[in-house]
Amino acid sequence: MVFSSLVFLFLFLTGTLTVYYIAPRWLKNTVILAASLIFYAWGEPAYILVMIISTLIDYFAGLVIWKWGENKHIRRTALIVSIVMNLTLLALFKYSGFAANNINALAGDTVLDIKNAYFLGIKDLPLNTLPIGISFFTFQSMSYTIDMYRGEIEVQKNPISFGAFVTLFPQLVAGPIVRYSDISKELDRRTVDIDKIYDGVVRFITGMGKKVLIANSVGALWDTVIADVTAGTPVSVTTAWLGIIAYTLQIYFDFSGYSDMAIGLGKMMGFTFPENFNYPYLSKSVSEFWRRWHITLGAWFRSYVYIPLGGNRKGMARTVLNLGTVWLLTGIWHGADWTFIIWGVLYGVFIILERLFLGKLLDRLPAPVSWLYTMLLVMFGWVLFASPDLASAGAYFGSMFGSSGVLFDNTAMYLILNYAVVLIVGIFAATDAWKVIVEYTEKKLPVLVHALMPVCKTAVFVLSTAYLVDASYNPFLYFNF
Repeated sequence: MVFSSLVFLFLFLTGTLTVYYIAPRWLKNTVILAASLIFYAWGEPAYILVMIISTLIDYFAGLVIWKWGENKHIRRTALIVSIVMNLTLLALFKYSGFAANNINALAGDTVLDIKNAYFLGIKDLPLNTLPIGISFFTFQSMSYTIDMYRGEIEVQKNPISFGAFVTLFPQLVAGPIVRYSDISKELDRRTVDIDKIYDGVVRFITGMGKKVLIANSVGALWDTVIADVTAGTPVSVTTAWLGIIAYTLQIYFDFSGYSDMAIGLGKMMGFTFPENFNYPYLSKSVSEFWRRWHITLGAWFRSYVYIPLGGNRKGMARTVLNLGTVWLLTGIWHGADWTFIIWGVLYGVFIILERLFLGKLLDRLPAPVSWLYTMLLVMFGWVLFASPDLASAGAYFGSMFGSSGVLFDNTAMYLILNYAVVLIVGIFAATDAWKVIVEYTEKKLPVLVHALMPVCKTAVFVLSTAYLVDASYNPFLYFNF
């Protein structure tokens, strides 16, 4: 079930919020847990076992760490069990097929047949099939036991409350990654008033408009172009660049739109989730881009990998090694394919270069030049990220740089005529220009802004709903991770 669906909007969300608001305070976490389990089980009920296992592992690990707080051996054992079990679940379901394919390719024979392996004796649940959002909820759940071990949070003794934290449906399957420390106080006691509900609804509609009206529209352009490239059809230079520009907009508005909807839903229920995006396409370096893109993932790797490895405290050589490790893991986290690994390594290389010398050079260059450098690297990265395999990525790069021998053709003209408006709107909306305009107008004419805002948000909701009534194209890209 995706947020931008009529079933979610008018059946699941309406019913859940009605029950949630009526329920007494002591029952609200139970409502969240029950609703979240239904939400997750909607597509494939069997996979709910994976999430429940991960939740129970970390709940009991947290209790052990708390109960035997003076015994370092037991506390460390509980932490290791939590980490190993969570990473094992993640590896089995997300990476076993990739590992088997590479082993079989090296061996020249079918040494491992993951397709016929089954988990817990449940038929039709192959290990190489990916439970939705497993990368998100395992990282989120695992962070609880790590923070417990560090003594940074208090134990959660109530299994219902802990289950509500892990399964919290607004951010369950695609983030933002919410750590226990982010919402621990709100989990036990939170308030829901009309102002929070209004702010949440406004934020949700903003994300819905990003996702439905922009991401879905430009995504159709990208799908057309990548399908031709993958099929071996020659693509002009202009068409290839239009395609990757479209994907660059699609993935931003898809993922940031989902994050906005999640944050909005959290507000409606009394939670404050961390921000996940800060206009990343305004960045003037790759390092800055990753401070603005998927902020909660970057914070997770910084807290639980980079700093424990030593961060930048042990000399430049160790810093380079630590950065390389983080970005290799970032690539692996995003997907079980060489395209994702190379994508992560690519970012790691440039972030290391910026740390060594390139960052100082970028600071001295004119801002448009630094911005162009960043956006070109980001778009090259998205080619790897979005291509089904390395061969397709290579073919796409070739098309971008003239392998077809055609600079402009009728296909490019057709795409420009059909998608120019949404591309322009998307490029404008990816900047902070609209925010600046609204803030300036609000300062000069606050009454006008306050009067028009509900009208504008209502229009966005109506248009998005109308789109969903007829649309068959409505993916969420980060459900794949």
